[in-house]
Amino acid sequence: MMKAMHWIKNHLPTRRRLIQVYAALLYNANLKGYISGEIYVGNTKAVCVPGLNCYSCPGAVGACPLGALQNALASSGNRAPYYMLGILLLFGLTLGRTICGFLCPLGLIQELFHKIPTPKLKKGRITRVLSYLKYVILAVFVVLIPLWYVSQRYPVPAFCKYICPAGTLEGAMGLLANPVNADKFSMLNILFTRKFVIMVLIFGACVFIYRAFCRFLCPLGALYGLFAKVNLVGVKVEPAKCTHCGLCVAHCKMDIRQVGDHECIHCAGCVDVCPTAAISFQAGRVTLRAHEKAEAPRKAKLARNRRIAWCAALAVLAGALVYFNLPARDAPEEAPPVSAGEPADPGEAAPPEEDAAPAPDEGFEVGNLGPDFSVPLYGGETFTLSECRGTVTVVNFWATWCTPCVAELPHFEELYRAYGDSIEVVAVHSDLVTDDVDAYLANYDYTIHFAQDDSGVIALYGGSTMLPQTVILDKDGVIVYNTVGSVTYELLESLIIPLLAEE
Repeated sequence: MMKAMHWIKNHLPTRRRLIQVYAALLYNANLKGYISGEIYVGNTKAVCVPGLNCYSCPGAVGACPLGALQNALASSGNRAPYYMLGILLLFGLTLGRTICGFLCPLGLIQELFHKIPTPKLKKGRITRVLSYLKYVILAVFVVLIPLWYVSQRYPVPAFCKYICPAGTLEGAMGLLANPVNADKFSMLNILFTRKFVIMVLIFGACVFIYRAFCRFLCPLGALYGLFAKVNLVGVKVEPAKCTHCGLCVAHCKMDIRQVGDHECIHCAGCVDVCPTAAISFQAGRVTLRAHEKAEAPRKAKLARNRRIAWCAALAVLAGALVYFNLPARDAPEEAPPVSAGEPADPGEAAPPEEDAAPAPDEGFEVGNLGPDFSVPLYGGETFTLSECRGTVTVVNFWATWCTPCVAELPHFEELYRAYGDSIEVVAVHSDLVTDDVDAYLANYDYTIHFAQDDSGVIALYGGSTMLPQTVILDKDGVIVYNTVGSVTYELLESLIIPLLAEE
């Protein structure tokens, strides 16, 4: 019996592990996203969570600070991204790399992979040198490449695009795992293959090396590490008690030189190892955890405070799960408008129309009548689709932070310059992320219409968060092309020329 109790005690999750699981659930509280296969785009997506959690994850309810920083830099132009810099400064000064140890879902995933029984590679001089690689990645992939592409007027969030395993696992694979998105497999190319291989290598390394990504590659950890000497919450050493025995450094699996330095993730594993109880986990002057000997006199009070904290945290999580997963209230249905030839009295039969072809159904499928919409144009006025009847219309859904979107905009401009007397072209900017589109467009001499999707127009055409998307409607407003993915000028021209030739 005692043996069984000892085994259970050793295999129960620690408080830190419970906090890691809690943070992962809270970040991804939109559980219905995994069922619908869609990304949550509500108001909370404008707020960054502290840890590395992909914006495109179906369950994500907040933005990733690293992705948001790159997008801010990529679309900054001559403006400093003050909002993102302020958010990161706040996280760094308050929590620092405590976020890595407690509040990062990718850190939890790495530690779970490390639990697979295999021989483990211990830290040493080589791993300590490699730990500086993440600072190089921070400088090159998060800052320099996005800023360089700003000068080319071409947004590239380089780390997210070329390396980030969270984007591959949570975003791409999280969406593609849902049968609803089966048609998106055709969009995959060599870039996804490379990122998938990188992800497999990273998680494979984590089996043998404790937190391999966190230690060697994660630029967010590197950024938070810059606040090591000033962050408010984390492990602290009481110099008067410290004998410099080195047990804390030897016990730590990270590449630290001393407790609390830029490589420390503040997991508090060193607290009970210290023979003089010199180490404690603190939030300012408040001690959250001390050596078990130091905690003994106030054990009952600590236990009570922890229960209160856990109850409050669980209440927050329960509220988030309810808020993000309750079905949205359906808007009241409006009475259908009475059109010519339709009786106002439902009991009166409508006269038959002779030689009238049946009208196509309305919807986003090819062959259907395109749903009507009105959107505000940048610079004033309004674009209404139904006013374009009699003209071939091209609708492009795009965003300034979407690299393929920006790359193909010149194709639509060239098309409009060549066939502008016979076609209409409108580029509708996604409302997923607030951006200064006016400032962006000021750098170009585009003549096509640019509008803001302020009423969910993309949803009318079967789109959600996959960009770019192009829709082409003939002179009667019937959809002849509706596809997610990049287009070329040659493809656009080949699609509209037959439509222009129709009587």
